[in-house]
Amino acid sequence: MTNPHRARHRSTRSAAAFAVLAAVALTGAQPADASAHTPPGAVRAAGAGALLSPQEHAELLKEAARIAVELAKALHLDPREVLKPVDAAQDADGTVHFRYNRTFAALPVLGGDLVVHRTGQGALSDTRAHRASIGVPSTTPVVPATQVAQSLHTTLPPRLVVWSAAGTPALAWESVLEATQEDGTPSERHVVTDATTGGQLYAYEAVHTGIGQGQYNGTVPLGTTHTLLGYEMNDTARGGHRTYDMHHEAKGRGDLFTNQTDRWGSGDQSNDETAGVDAHYGAAQTWDYLQDVHGRTGIRGDGVGAYSRVHAGSNYTNAFWSDKCFCMTYGDGPGNAKPLTELDVAAHEMIHGLTSATAGLEYTGESGGLNESTSDIFGTAVSFHADNPTDVPAYLMGKHLDLDGKGTPLRYLDQPSKDGHSPDYWYDGIAGLDVHYSSGPANHFFYLLAEGSGPKTVNGYDYDSPTVDGRVVTGIGRADAERIWYRALTTYMTSTTDYSGVRAATLQAAADLFGPDSATVTAVADTWSAVNVNS
Repeated sequence: MTNPHRARHRSTRSAAAFAVLAAVALTGAQPADASAHTPPGAVRAAGAGALLSPQEHAELLKEAARIAVELAKALHLDPREVLKPVDAAQDADGTVHFRYNRTFAALPVLGGDLVVHRTGQGALSDTRAHRASIGVPSTTPVVPATQVAQSLHTTLPPRLVVWSAAGTPALAWESVLEATQEDGTPSERHVVTDATTGGQLYAYEAVHTGIGQGQYNGTVPLGTTHTLLGYEMNDTARGGHRTYDMHHEAKGRGDLFTNQTDRWGSGDQSNDETAGVDAHYGAAQTWDYLQDVHGRTGIRGDGVGAYSRVHAGSNYTNAFWSDKCFCMTYGDGPGNAKPLTELDVAAHEMIHGLTSATAGLEYTGESGGLNESTSDIFGTAVSFHADNPTDVPAYLMGKHLDLDGKGTPLRYLDQPSKDGHSPDYWYDGIAGLDVHYSSGPANHFFYLLAEGSGPKTVNGYDYDSPTVDGRVVTGIGRADAERIWYRALTTYMTSTTDYSGVRAATLQAAADLFGPDSATVTAVADTWSAVNVNS
C-alpha cells in the first residue's frame, strides 16, 4: 500500500491579477521555521482567528464558492478542476482562509484538498495535501466497478475518483465497506483500488474510536428544553445538541431523554439517565471550549450541534465518533457497569469531528497518529477548560480508566511510552504503528510545549517529561500551545499531513500568532527537535 504521508508546503508559484479579487499574487511564502521571514500579511501577534457567528461563517463559505473559479485560474489548476468549498475562517487582521476539496472532470479528487490564504491586501498563498498536478490520462476505467465490488465481497458499488494523495495521480475506485469491528464498533472501511490495474492503492477506517470505562462528572448544569410534557435533553443554546438512550440496542438513534422534572440522573449507573448526564455535559463542555477559546461555533463552525447516544449495545466497551451520523456513541463497558463518558474521552471523540471538518487527517499512518493526537490534545484542553473539581484536569487521558486492572491512565501526554505501546519520539517507520500509538510524539510535543521538560506538578499530578537528547525545554504555557495547534489544524494541515508537515504547520501558526522572529517560534522548533522531529 502506498504511503502518502510526506511533507506538504505552501505554494511557490505566482498568479496574475483577476477581477473578482482585484490585483492579487501568490506570495511564494513557505511554512515558518526558526529562521523564517515574515509570512503574508500583517503579523497577528494578538491572536489569529476572529470570532465568527454562524451567519458570518456561512457568508464566508458563500464567498469561497463565488470566487472558486477565479481562484482555480490564479492557482494555475487544470481547467477540468473545480474547487468545492469545505470550510472558511478569518483572522482579526482580515486575512481569510478558504478550505476546498477538488474535482477533476467531475470526479472527486482524494488528496486534492487545499487551503487558500488571502491577506487583507489581496495576496494569495496556498497549502495543499499534495503538490502533484491532478491530471490523469483517461477518466475511463479499465477495471469495471463490478469486478472491484466482487473482489471486496460487497454489493455496494464503488465510486470513481482521482487518487492524488501520493505519487502520480491515478484513476481509482473508492469502496466503502460497512461492517462491525471485533468489539462491536461499526466499521466504515474505505478501500481505494487502481481503476487501471486493479491493485489496492490505499485503505483506511473512517470510524474513529476510543476505548475505556467512563467516569461521572458529579453534579453539573445541563442545557435542556422545557416542553408541554416536561423536559428533554435538548441543548438549544448549543446548536440543539440532543442526547438519546439506545436501550442497549446496537443500531438506531434510540429515544430522546425526557423527564417530568429538570433533574437528571442519580450519579449511579443503575439510573439510565446518569450516562446521559455525562454525555450531555461532555458535549456542552466541548462546544464551550471551541467557542470560548477558539471562536468556533460548533464542531463544523456552522452553529449546529451533533447528538449523543448512550447505552449502545450490551457489554460494549468502546465509544466512537461517526461523521456519517454526525454523532457520538457510548457503550457501557463490561457488564454494562460503567458508561465510557469520562470528560476528556468524550471530548476526544467529538474532536474527531472537528478534525474531519477541517484538516481531514486520514486515519492511517502518520496522519492517523496526528488525528488521534489532535483528539488527545483538545480532549485534555477541554478538561482543563471545564476545570471540574470532581474530575481534576491532567495530562493523562482517561486517567480513571482501568483497562489493565492497575488503575493506570489510557495515555500519558508527558511521557507516552508509559502506556507500554506509544513511542516518546519520532522514528522512521512510526507510520506502521496503530494510530493510537503513533500519536505519541505529537502528544509529547504538546505537553513539552505547554509545560516544559523535567519535574513539574500540575493540579496535584507529578510529571517528569524527558527529551530525546536530554536538553532542557521550557514551556510556553498551555493556552498558547493550544492556540498554535488549533491554528495549524484549521489553517495549514491537510489530509496527508505527516510529522514533517505538522512541524512546518505549527511553526507557521506560531509565526502568525506571535511573529516570525519571536521566541515562541524558536520554542516550537526546539520542542519538535526534543521529540526527534527536525526540519
